[in-house]
Amino acid sequence: MPITTVGDRQIHVDDEGFLTEYSEWDDELAKLLAAQIDIQLSAEHWKAIHFLRDDFKAQGQTPTLRRVTVVGGVPTKDLFQLFPGKPAKKMAYIAGLPKPQGCV
Repeated sequence: MPITTVGDRQIHVDDEGFLTEYSEWDDELAKLLAAQIDIQLSAEHWKAIHFLRDDFKAQGQTPTLRRVTVVGGVPTKDLFQLFPGKPAKKMAYIAGLPKPQGCV
């Protein structure tokens, strides 16, 4: 399993850069990861990110966009504005979770 350095921390990642160790993540790391993909986190970003983390812990898999919208209460349109391009992939990356199934 590859190890990379983000800020002054070493973290375990997969071949695509997604964290593989749930416990290595915290809010400070999320800020660094978001900055790497040109996203400045707002309260709305944090709502989605914390939902992803909580849901992953409960369900054992990274939630889909639909689940974030239906269960997490963040409209799909908002997710595309907050995480432009590929919101599911970007949210999972910042949240320190595996890439969602179905993402290419």
